[in-house]
Amino acid sequence: MLRRRFVLTICLVISGFSSGLYAQDAAKPTHTTDDLKTVKANVSSGKAVLLDVREQAEWDNGHLKDAKFLPMSELTNSKGESFLKLNIDKKKVVYTHCGAGARALRAAAMLKEKGYDVRALKPGFSDLLDAGFPEAK
Repeated sequence: MLRRRFVLTICLVISGFSSGLYAQDAAKPTHTTDDLKTVKANVSSGKAVLLDVREQAEWDNGHLKDAKFLPMSELTNSKGESFLKLNIDKKKVVYTHCGAGARALRAAAMLKEKGYDVRALKPGFSDLLDAGFPEAK
C-alpha cells in the first residue's frame, strides 16, 4: 500500500512537471505568420514598427530604411527601457528582425512580457532586402 502511494505520488509529480514544461513551450513566441507584403503595408501605413535587434556593428554595415534600432544586448537595461518608452508605441504592432530570426524570437518574448503586440520575423536582414524592403542610404 505504501509503495503504491509512493509510485502514484511520483507519477503525479512527473505528470505535473511535464505538463508545466509543455505549457512553457506552448507560451514560447513563434515567428509571425504575417506575410512580408502585410508587414510592409503595416510599417508603411504607420500601424507597425520594424525593430532591428541586431548589434551595433551589424546595423552599421547596413540596415532597413524604416527600422528602429535597439540592440538585443540593450533590450533589458535602462538604456533599452528608455528607448522603448520614447520610440515604441504600445498601440502599434512591433515586428522584430535580426540576422536570421533567432534573436528576433528572444526579443519578441521580452517585449511581449512588457505588454507589446510583437511579432518576430523569421527572414533576416538580407532576406528582407531581397523581399524589397528598402535599405537606408
